[in-house]
Amino acid sequence: MKNTLIAPSILAADFANLQRDIEMINNSEADWFHIDIMDGVFVPNISFGMPVLAAIAKHAKKTIDVHLMIVDPDQYIKTFADLGANVLSVHYEACSHLHRTLQAIKAEGMKAGVAINPHTNIDLLEDIINDIDLVCVMSVNPGFGGQSFIENTYEKVRKLKALINKKGASTIIEIDGGVTNKNAVQLVEVGADVLVAGNFVFKAENPTQTIADLKKLTAF
Repeated sequence: MKNTLIAPSILAADFANLQRDIEMINNSEADWFHIDIMDGVFVPNISFGMPVLAAIAKHAKKTIDVHLMIVDPDQYIKTFADLGANVLSVHYEACSHLHRTLQAIKAEGMKAGVAINPHTNIDLLEDIINDIDLVCVMSVNPGFGGQSFIENTYEKVRKLKALINKKGASTIIEIDGGVTNKNAVQLVEVGADVLVAGNFVFKAENPTQTIADLKKLTAF
């Protein structure tokens, strides 16, 4: 049976009640914490930095999945490892020496992820797929929560899954952006392993139940 991982996105949490929301995830059926770090340069938004991540890590009892939407991520790799990140994803579009960056992430004991924007072609990952632990497919344009899902994502995930299989890689596929109960099943069917859900979870009347429902929906 497929165990799809659910990773609520902290970007959609209530920052005035962050500890409450962290405890909610700890006590829910969610698998990971997904944390977006934005610098206002690579994407047109600023999220939160090291002190907030340190505060989250102090209370989080599950895998911490950090998604860097920043220019020059290399200079911060060790910092994020020290702050407790378990998975660190950098953007393909932000790295001029991606192989070196991935090796540096692994050297710090983290899983190495690569995030790709909606316009970035899967084929660009062919030469490096065996070095990638996780590919984060952006199903919205990065930078803001609450955007609607880009339909081309299904085809992209299908292509990525075929590439992973062709190369005999053990890379897992994460989907980030606009994930709801309307598209979760189809995403898992085409190859997704991890679903990042932000507004769908945190704006729900009962976030814990919403997570449980997503988990149940995608286990088949």
